[in-house]
Amino acid sequence: MIPLPERLRPQTLEDWLGLESMGASLQNLFEAIRNDSVFSFILYAPPGTGKTSLALLIKKHTKSRFFQINAVSSGVKDLRDIFEQARAWKQRADQDSVLFVDEIHRFSKSQQDALLSAVEKGEVTLIGATTENPSFELNAALLSRVKIIYWDRLGSESLLEILQKGFELLKAENTSTEIKLDEDFLKILSESTDGDARQALQTLERLFPTLTRTRLADELKKAFLKHDKDAELHHQIVSAFIKSMRANETEAALYYLARLWEAGEDPLYIVRRMMIFASEDVGNADLRALAAMNAIRSSVEFVGRPECYYALAQGTILLSEAKKSREVGDRFQKALEKVRRGGSLRPPAFLTNAVTNFDRKSGKGRPREEGESYLPA
Repeated sequence: MIPLPERLRPQTLEDWLGLESMGASLQNLFEAIRNDSVFSFILYAPPGTGKTSLALLIKKHTKSRFFQINAVSSGVKDLRDIFEQARAWKQRADQDSVLFVDEIHRFSKSQQDALLSAVEKGEVTLIGATTENPSFELNAALLSRVKIIYWDRLGSESLLEILQKGFELLKAENTSTEIKLDEDFLKILSESTDGDARQALQTLERLFPTLTRTRLADELKKAFLKHDKDAELHHQIVSAFIKSMRANETEAALYYLARLWEAGEDPLYIVRRMMIFASEDVGNADLRALAAMNAIRSSVEFVGRPECYYALAQGTILLSEAKKSREVGDRFQKALEKVRRGGSLRPPAFLTNAVTNFDRKSGKGRPREEGESYLPA
């Protein structure tokens, strides 16, 4: 059976929910789709927010020949075949071509390079979809030839509207089935799936027709949080955690700690970042911080998940509320600058050891003169 998210894809631009609340760039894009004047762009958005649905709507509205590939399963040969077909259709029927590349961030550098000439010459209009920041994943030459369009995860109101449509469709398809629907079931689901319409609809279909809070609570134990350890969001959450502690915003720091925890982050990775913070941001302003982090590391190693979150939370509160000083790092960086600027300068003679007679004759190991610097001259 076709999954509910697929059955519920918008069939027209008018079916698209939340269009009126979208930014100017997205409204301009929808106007271009209506006028069949789509330009090359990369759509950067979280999973389950409608990237593929938008591409399929473009396919419906355009008179251009439409090619669709997934970067995971396609290579340079596939691209060259498409470009040959695009040139042939242009020559034979004066028909333009649109190429939709899903998960375009998966393309290697050579595959991205293969797109450049065709896009630059106008042989294809490129539409790329990605969940990863294009600035990190796509090369500069390709980025300079396309527009980057970003939209955020779906808000709970838009997601609730989608879920209501999904529920009505399931109800219409199962007229002889007895349905149990707890009050606020759809609202709770809309607020618990991290803005991912696909996940929300799949959950609705799995639990149908017994849509109770108890079953939903069991289902939601399987976290929906996005947190790919190699992706940008992971680093954003870690950065938010560190910056919240730096700003003495304890509740925010605990929130981002909980985000890391709930997404399955390695507790030892978190402790490692906290130990760095203890030296970098607290430093000598509170000497207990580094000692406490060592104790917390031992606790985390010994106790492990799940109870080690007590130690992590304890450390987060301590670091967030401690006095801050970046003196340690700042002064060491100044020392590094002197080393890099001065090169391999020899220490003053009074700091060196006189091992041989020649050393002694050359002044090594001599007494320090009054006012003489300990630094190389």
